[in-house]
Amino acid sequence: MKKIGILASYNGSGFQTIQKAIEDKILDAKVIIVVSNNSNANVLNYAESFDIPNFVVNDKRYPGQDCDDKIARLLLEYGCDYVFCSGYMKMIGPKLISAFENKIVNTHPALLPSKYGGKGMYGRFVHEAIIADKAPKSGVTIHYVNEKYDDGEIILTKELEISSTETVDSLENRIKDLETQAIIEAFEKLLAK
Repeated sequence: MKKIGILASYNGSGFQTIQKAIEDKILDAKVIIVVSNNSNANVLNYAESFDIPNFVVNDKRYPGQDCDDKIARLLLEYGCDYVFCSGYMKMIGPKLISAFENKIVNTHPALLPSKYGGKGMYGRFVHEAIIADKAPKSGVTIHYVNEKYDDGEIILTKELEISSTETVDSLENRIKDLETQAIIEAFEKLLAK
């Protein structure tokens, strides 16, 4: 059984998707650790409710220390096979990338590569830009993390057509539904390796 570590900054909805798929016997894996950079993140409570060890690692809690190294050591200590970024809002550092090369997985709420990826392009900002551009389609990209934002090798994409009456809210909701499917499909693919 593969072991998954989670990095999350807020609610960790992708983690919740993975956890439910594990409980429903769709994914043969176990989430064994959750790390957040935000001491007030709801994802910590969610992890606690499943008795999953959870940690807060940030510059405030560990001043003058290398948080990237600390996170990498924690994930290695727990024996993670994969690391999933569930709305993790910090750049992944070189030590973590080196420790888990082609094992850190991220989800992005648009098709990549495109101008809807990169620094500052996350969550609602992505959907606002797509609607403003009157783009004909959008989607979800599941990809490996490398040293650049939204640049790693693509694991899979799922797309949807955008209607002329689409709003930022409706697109955001449709993308969230699509993202749930994409995360599960991506991990089915990864866990089959």
